[in-house]
Amino acid sequence: MDVQSIRDRVETALRRLKPAGGDADLVTLGLIADVTVGESGSVSVLLGLRPSDDPSLAETVRLVLSGVDGVSGVEVRTAAASPPPAAPPEGAVPAAPKSREPGKGRRSLPIMEAQGPAAAGAASRSAGQVSREEASRHPSEAEPLAGVRHVVAVSSGKGGVGKSTVSTNLAAAWAKKGYRVGLLDADIYGPDIPTMFGATERPRIQDDLVVPVEAHGVKLMSLGFLVDDETPAIWRGPIIMGIVRQFLHQVVWGELDYLVVDLPPGTGDAQLSLVQLVKVDGAVMVSTPQDVSVTGVLKGIKMFESVDVPVLGIVENMRGFVCPDCGSTHDLFGSGGGEGLAASLGLPFLGAVPLGLAVRQEGDRGVPTVIGRPDAPEGQALEAIAETVEARVEAAAGSAGVS
Repeated sequence: MDVQSIRDRVETALRRLKPAGGDADLVTLGLIADVTVGESGSVSVLLGLRPSDDPSLAETVRLVLSGVDGVSGVEVRTAAASPPPAAPPEGAVPAAPKSREPGKGRRSLPIMEAQGPAAAGAASRSAGQVSREEASRHPSEAEPLAGVRHVVAVSSGKGGVGKSTVSTNLAAAWAKKGYRVGLLDADIYGPDIPTMFGATERPRIQDDLVVPVEAHGVKLMSLGFLVDDETPAIWRGPIIMGIVRQFLHQVVWGELDYLVVDLPPGTGDAQLSLVQLVKVDGAVMVSTPQDVSVTGVLKGIKMFESVDVPVLGIVENMRGFVCPDCGSTHDLFGSGGGEGLAASLGLPFLGAVPLGLAVRQEGDRGVPTVIGRPDAPEGQALEAIAETVEARVEAAAGSAGVS
């Protein structure tokens, strides 16, 4: 193992990290000291925290460094930072901040901590560490999430098909009806849910657990609340499973009727981790009409079927653009691909969402379409899809004897 190469990559990653609202990176600000890399790839960093810094910055540093190639584990120690020093020369190692008593004056988010409280039902192991039993568990053995009636996954075969839009509007539509709803953003490579809900604050902690952010009546948890917009997500399998586990078990979801889980596209670690860690009531597959998207959805359906998760049906997004000038409809991405796939597989077709301005405009201003533009064709279609999915979930739960 090339320790120097790992150290170089670690320092490069640290130079990309900036405190919230800051223009300079942590190294330039003199907040990083004692960067050590062990022969096994373990990394230890001393982070200086100023009074203006959010304590969760330590978790952000640990999380980002955990994704660096060759790093096997990360310890982030914190200390009170000295008054801001002059910017150090390029490549220089800043002086260590003045120490303070360990743990005094700081409470950090347990999410992504190197050491933390055990999750419910798991005795004395690190907060982000996944047990061997969990990693090898067959999905049929997964337990329901305490306090949550239904867990609904939203997935797609490829990116850019509007999966997060469907997740956002399912959650918002159910919350509008008075249901208690949470939305877990498991799309760790592109955590867009905070933007789509217009939520910018960081989660707070309560009894060493994370309290989700609330917006438009929905409880939200996303990696987007914890890392900078410019921080690349370069995660390995065990890290992904650890993140999903913590988002499930170390967040104060409370009593929920529905927990919507927005998964990354494809059939990777996040999907498998979710179904191993918690019982999933069903999956909603999102496609656009064209063949390349439909083919990806077929693979996703086969994956969920192989792990005994019911596929609730298929949503076809971006079907038909109505010209605002002439009123004619143009199928820019084709038409009926998702509906045809559903028919060929004997699965329910959950509905089609037209391609229009409402989704884009409301998403840009951080309002789900079913709330901001419920009378638009897109809003009406998404409301109808939420009704259909709700009926499918309740029917499946009834047949399984779940109240």
